[in-house]
Amino acid sequence: MQEILRLFPNEIQYGIQTKLENRWDKLQEIRLRLNQPIEFIFDDGVEWLHTFKPSRKDGMYMVNQLSEFSLYRLEDELREGYITIEGGHRVGLSGKVNTLGGSVKAIQHISFLNIRIAKQKIGVAKSIIPYLYERKYLSTLFVGAPQSGKTTLIRDITRIIASGWKNVSPRKVGVIDERSEIAASIKGIPQHDVGIRTDVMDACPKAEGMMMMVRSMSPEILVVDEIGSEKDVEALLEAINAGVVVICTIHGQSLDELKKRPSIQPLLQHRVFKRIILLDNNRNPGMVHKVYNEKEENILLKTGVLTR
Repeated sequence: MQEILRLFPNEIQYGIQTKLENRWDKLQEIRLRLNQPIEFIFDDGVEWLHTFKPSRKDGMYMVNQLSEFSLYRLEDELREGYITIEGGHRVGLSGKVNTLGGSVKAIQHISFLNIRIAKQKIGVAKSIIPYLYERKYLSTLFVGAPQSGKTTLIRDITRIIASGWKNVSPRKVGVIDERSEIAASIKGIPQHDVGIRTDVMDACPKAEGMMMMVRSMSPEILVVDEIGSEKDVEALLEAINAGVVVICTIHGQSLDELKKRPSIQPLLQHRVFKRIILLDNNRNPGMVHKVYNEKEENILLKTGVLTR
């Protein structure tokens, strides 16, 4: 985890190493608020490091480490409110926002940082992948709250589909990785294993990226994280009409909730998704709660099957 530790001043590094010894695999987030204790969010709870309360100077040090002393170089990322670092870890930023013409221009006086730990879990989707395949792959929507394991699952699904499993041959997969969380690309090179037949469009808006990928790379499967806007939906429909299978995620608590969202209704009305997979939202990342077919029947053989 040196790519994370290097962000901190030396004395804080030591405190974090001591706190997290042999527990990095259970860590989800490190949250820093200037002049407040450091917060650690684990799979099974929250802990604090009260010994260090990061100062403004510490915050500046971390921002310089993130930007390699060139905030201008990260202007686009700062506008989005996060930076993806080596290893696929995502650092969320908050503070004083500068606007121009009613739109966010940049975040200034960064005072809050949230380091979300990227953890590739090889094999996490092994037990769920058969539900996505019936003589061919089926367009699938994963539904879950933040930190319910959606991205971890579709990352492993991408790897499995693009590498092949049992008697199913590898397929061409196109990943639209707008936030660099699926493949965790650095300078265009995936840091995670996403399979031997996967092509990645990194840091590209989803709607544009889907059309670019279909035109340029002729994927059989498109993988997209966190759809939601009308543009996303339009692009998904175009891709499916072009004969591409789509696997994507969306924030949500239930199927009934999705049905109330105007932007998503065209996808549900046209029964675009042959599988809708609902994840457990009770702090059990990767736990599948229900698997719906296009008739909205739950076909999960064992409710609560653990996929990690």
